[in-house]
Amino acid sequence: MYFTDRGIEELAARRGDEDVTLGWLADQLRTFVDLNPDFEVPVERLATWLARLDDEDE
Repeated sequence: MYFTDRGIEELAARRGDEDVTLGWLADQLRTFVDLNPDFEVPVERLATWLARLDDEDE
């Protein structure tokens, strides 16, 4: 188990029953990066990965 799995498990436990839009998620990621600029690159990579999940070329 990776260290980040704890945060993912907490997210699933606390908010797993909620419905959210990708627009809402994008707003939350922007806010997070505004508050934590050191995480800009990892958040950008995650957002790009999520955006391209259906791309057959990747």
